[in-house]
Amino acid sequence: MRRMGIMGGTFDPIHLGHLRAAENAREELGLQQVVFVPAGVPPHRQAPVASAFARFAMATLATAGHPGFWASDSELRQQSPCYTVDTVAAFKELWPGVDMVLIVGSDTFPELPSWREHDRLLTLCTLAVVERPDSGGGQGASRLGPGGVTHVRRAGLPISATAIRERVSAGKSVRYLVPDGVAEYIAKRGLYR
Repeated sequence: MRRMGIMGGTFDPIHLGHLRAAENAREELGLQQVVFVPAGVPPHRQAPVASAFARFAMATLATAGHPGFWASDSELRQQSPCYTVDTVAAFKELWPGVDMVLIVGSDTFPELPSWREHDRLLTLCTLAVVERPDSGGGQGASRLGPGGVTHVRRAGLPISATAIRERVSAGKSVRYLVPDGVAEYIAKRGLYR
């Protein structure tokens, strides 16, 4: 059975930590593809700094070099808050028979009970929790399949979008924190200044 990873976030901007976490999940869980879904109107956090178009463009640039990665604008086309359960359900409808794996960070996982229809979400996909570099390793189940939660034991990279925005604002380089195409896009468009 084909297995597809879904990685959502504001991606403001997308960075190498996001890409490494997705690659760790892809390798460990045997995912054929990982789709990156920039959030349109995130219900749990402040509005992104960069526009929806800019965040989608950066996600597209960041994923262009990997044959199994791609970016989707599915949430960006909506004007109202986007909920993960609706995004996953829409992907299940588009690709019936594909095993969906939602990739989240270990910092996000504890928030799951506050998500809309989180019980339904767990019937639609497996939840893959990627450890943060500072988390000290994963805990919990290692069951795959709808309703399961698994932990990707290899930690991502200690990079944050907030720190990247602060570096850009201070006139510092973000090279080797974001893909080259993303660094060029940020510079050419004057983002985060």
